[in-house]
Amino acid sequence: MKQIRLFTLLGLCAALALVGCKQQTKPTSMKYRPLGNTGLMVSEISIGCGGFEKLDSAASLELMTLALDSGMNYIDIYDANPKTRSNIGYALQGRRDEMIIQGHIGTIFKDGQHTRTRDVAEAKAGFEDLLTRLHTDHIEVGMIHITDSHAEWDELEGSPFLEYVMQLKKEGKIKHIGVSSHNAEVALRAAKSGWIEVIMFSLNPAFDRMRGGAIPWDEGALDNLQGGIDPVRVELYDYCATHHIGITVMKTFGGGGRLLDAKASPLGFAYTPEQCIAYCLAKPCISTCILGVDNLQELQADLHWLQASDAEKDYASVGKSETASVADGSCTYCNHCSPCSVGIPIAKVNELLDKAEREGMSADLQAQYDALPHHAGECTHCGSCLSRCPFSVDIPSKMDRAKEVFGK
Repeated sequence: MKQIRLFTLLGLCAALALVGCKQQTKPTSMKYRPLGNTGLMVSEISIGCGGFEKLDSAASLELMTLALDSGMNYIDIYDANPKTRSNIGYALQGRRDEMIIQGHIGTIFKDGQHTRTRDVAEAKAGFEDLLTRLHTDHIEVGMIHITDSHAEWDELEGSPFLEYVMQLKKEGKIKHIGVSSHNAEVALRAAKSGWIEVIMFSLNPAFDRMRGGAIPWDEGALDNLQGGIDPVRVELYDYCATHHIGITVMKTFGGGGRLLDAKASPLGFAYTPEQCIAYCLAKPCISTCILGVDNLQELQADLHWLQASDAEKDYASVGKSETASVADGSCTYCNHCSPCSVGIPIAKVNELLDKAEREGMSADLQAQYDALPHHAGECTHCGSCLSRCPFSVDIPSKMDRAKEVFGK
């Protein structure tokens, strides 16, 4: 589906202003985040590779120049199309060191289309082609391409393909190992494997409400979204944050931009690009949102994020009645309610409370709660958090309940 783009008047004005710039200086407004424990700092928004297939070399250079000059320093290259790779390589010449490359292993161009493979000979040829066309001898993140089922993960562990990936790291051709997945259960297995450093994962306000093992194109996955965030996704995000595993976000706008159009959105209402990005970046485990762009104008519009006001980023403004009908008053641990007037980490308290009531109390949950800097019993019921919650959660009542469960 062709990507749908809806922009505010302010965003369009910003885009038009950028068009007229002959020299783009790197703005100070771009913010950077750690990529897990890799030691790399990556821009909060980054660029996908898909649009480069549709461009010529001159347009590719123009697009990459704007991305780099605007502070973007991360790119995902999943597409094995020779044109895509060659255009990116051409556009990066002379500036390769400014871009952190997340390149996929196990992706080849076969019979005129992008194809996933676990055949070592095919994967090796595809990866060497990537390095050649990018005019480089290494990439920073070697991303094992698409592992969406438990069977695929089982097949990967201990396989010759994985041995090849490990060898690439040993040789310095990749610096860090990652995996891409749309399945929260599989992504959690990857996170707990001990050897995955980065996970490319599909995340947005709609996908967070799918069942843990579902992927977006499963039959019915987006037709019957549940209330609140899926517990498996909660565990995935919490584990990655605690163990410093970087998550790079794909499908920020829902895939094809569906969340930006009320008619196409599985939620029945539209978010803006800024609200989608803010939703993802509110999670402490997220390193960067990878944004697919087809042309210079789309990139210019996405870069409005750098000038967007807090009001434009406020996904609570979508409408309490609309979001409540989807979330059913359930906390998604998005931290939008912060800061608490007395310092309670509300989202974490709610997460621990929900786990305790869903799975039963445990010494580990109690220890995690006791270690928090402030506790639910300190809540003054001032109500400041209620005005900021996008999902109509009765936060004071949740704090009262947490005090009952955890004792303070």
